Amino acid sequence: MSNFPLGDKEIKIGILGMTEGNGHPYSWSAIFNGYNWDYMKDCPFPVIPQYLSKQPPETFGIPGAKITHICCTGYAEREMAEHMAKASNIPNVVDDPLEMLGQVDAVICATDVGDEHIERCKPFLDAGLPMFIDKPLINKEEDLKTFVKWRKEGKKFITCSSLRFAKEYTPYHGSTYEFGKLMYICSPMSKKWETYGIHALEQMYPILGPGFVSVQNTGTFERTHVHLVHKSGCRVDIPQGIGMAGAGILLIGSAGSAYLNSMDSYFDFKTQLVKFVHWLRTGEEPFPFEETVELMKMVVAGLRSREEGGRVVMLDEINID
Repeated sequence: MSNFPLGDKEIKIGILGMTEGNGHPYSWSAIFNGYNWDYMKDCPFPVIPQYLSKQPPETFGIPGAKITHICCTGYAEREMAEHMAKASNIPNVVDDPLEMLGQVDAVICATDVGDEHIERCKPFLDAGLPMFIDKPLINKEEDLKTFVKWRKEGKKFITCSSLRFAKEYTPYHGSTYEFGKLMYICSPMSKKWETYGIHALEQMYPILGPGFVSVQNTGTFERTHVHLVHKSGCRVDIPQGIGMAGAGILLIGSAGSAYLNSMDSYFDFKTQLVKFVHWLRTGEEPFPFEETVELMKMVVAGLRSREEGGRVVMLDEINID
């Protein structure tokens, strides 16, 4: 069991993967450990070697922290884990995630299927290991109740979208006064609500802040269209679809507007992981857990609305007790 927070010790981190379409074990491990181009060039997610290769060598690494163990279960197994280890300089590959217990100080669950996170994370949280859990934390109300319960019991975990930290967006976090009263946000996103809806939500959430009231999803599995209402009166639209590209954020107020777009995935991911390590060392969270709870309620409400024919779902319908 780790003594949390971890202070100034050298931190050994295990990473879990993977799920279809999600290459985070490659990129996140490389941010910690650097990478071997002979293997990384064959990464099955071409965008990862593209943006990694643009970074100067000195940008890699987070002082005093390394990915030391990897295990892939579910979508990929030993062969993929071996390739990731060679590409991202990970010294140990294990077949069973539980082999990491007693070998690492913290764990990253780098899988983006929320329905799997209870099963994947429970052994490590029960063992007292602090975790970073990839977005979305959950897709079901019952799983949110479980994580809230675990939190109250003192289990240590954080989760978020990297787009919360996009350098193009952060100047507007809680600071849109030049636009007058903020009236409308459009936050388009790629892929499907179950995995990437949280990106669309969390890239705009710190701009408005807590206080979302309702969610309505009038789309389909393939083509999502979510409409949200904030207590301030601001309305938010999220058009999203499989095969669509993401397209930043449009902000419109009573006195002005702006279009913002995140262009540096490496910066977003590294900032996210640096904040994870800071939390491991100090116990200081990057933002309140209550924000995660509200965001997860929005994810659940979007799914519920779609399943119920586009009904407006009030956030206070989602019970966490």
